[in-house]
This record gives sequence, structure tokens and C-alpha cells, in this order.
Amino acid sequence: MTPRILIVLTSHDRLGDTGEKTGFWLEELAAPYYVFQDAGAELTLASPQGGQPPLDPKSDAEESQTEATRRFQQDPDAKARLAATHRLADVSADDYDAVFYPGGHGPLWDLVDDADSIRLIEAFWAQGKPVSAVCHAPIVLLNARDEQGKPLVEGREVTGFTNGEEDAVGLTQIVPQLVEDALIAKGGKYTKADDFAPYTRQDGRLITGQNPPSSEPVARCLMDALKG
Repeated sequence: MTPRILIVLTSHDRLGDTGEKTGFWLEELAAPYYVFQDAGAELTLASPQGGQPPLDPKSDAEESQTEATRRFQQDPDAKARLAATHRLADVSADDYDAVFYPGGHGPLWDLVDDADSIRLIEAFWAQGKPVSAVCHAPIVLLNARDEQGKPLVEGREVTGFTNGEEDAVGLTQIVPQLVEDALIAKGGKYTKADDFAPYTRQDGRLITGQNPPSSEPVARCLMDALKG
């Protein structure tokens, strides 16, 4: 049976009050996109507002390019899907086998408390389906609850963009909250590797990654979870 994976992207494009743009991070979409597609998965892209989600321009800079990002930029089908994401309010967990959230700073502003996103995460979880997120995107788990009504991350192993990594990119004073601190405050069993080293955590069906280089390993963990 072909696995069906929902990929949820941010619709937020403003980096606080800096006047700079933000959005999703290209590598965190592109690397998992091809792990999933090359494994035969059927992919659907969604975002709160639907349509074209904003790309963080820094992730499109030459120094941020990878084999997967270059492949994505040269893939007309992938770019067409990205330009026409479904509205989050119109998608249902019933239609998919797993959900994956790429990061970028955008989710810190919109997906963290988006009611449709929280509804989806809770539905995936209640249906026994894998829930995964990478880099800044584990922030989307913050307000979701498990079937006992407890925060989804409480007592579970998680990771995400570290305080040190946020400091390294100079945005500690700009972001509304720090991923590491927020996950710990919700009771998550947060661990991390060295800054910008690939690192993933899997606690049953909950799969998280620390930073952009963790995107592909998270996607591979998700595919393994779907097989198992």
C-alpha cells in the first residue's frame, strides 16, 4: 500500500519587527520530499493560508544549497505542488498515514497556535499515526495534547533547534520563543547534539530533528515508522 504523507508548511513571512522576510527553510522541505517520493510515498502539501508558502530567502542562498535543494528547484512538479498547497482547514488526518512539518522561523509565529494544525496533530496522534517535525517546527507540538489530555511532548523524547543555534544565527532576541526552552517548559525530555550536527529523536510515533542537516534523517525515521 502506498503511504500517504501530509507535509505542513508555514504561511508566515515576517521576521518579527526586523523588516526582513522569513518562512520555511528550503532544505527542510526538499530533503524529506525526496526521501518520501523516492520511497514511493504519495505527498500532499498544505499550509494555513494555502497557495504558495513563503520561502526564507536565506535558505535559497548559495551557501545553503544541497543536492536536494537543487533537485527541488529544477523539479517542475515539485514547484507546482508548492505553489498550490492545500488550506490546512480543508485537510483531514483520515486521508493520510503520517504528517511531517518542515521548519524555518515561520512556524514560531503561525503554526505554534494554529487551531487547524493543532487539530490535525491531535487527530494523527489519536489515530496511531506518526507525527514528525524538524528544526523550528517541533514548536508546532507545543499546544497539542495526547489522548489523556496531557501536552503531547510531556514525558516524551524530543529535540529541536537549540538555544545555541538560535544565538549563532543572531535571532535570540527576535523570535517569540526559543524552541529548546519551550519544549522543556512543556515537559518534553529534550536532548541535543552539537550545534548544527544532525540529530534526531524518536519516541514511538513522535519523531523530531534538531536542525536543517537533521531533515533527511528525520524523513528516513518516518518512513521506517510507516513500515514498522
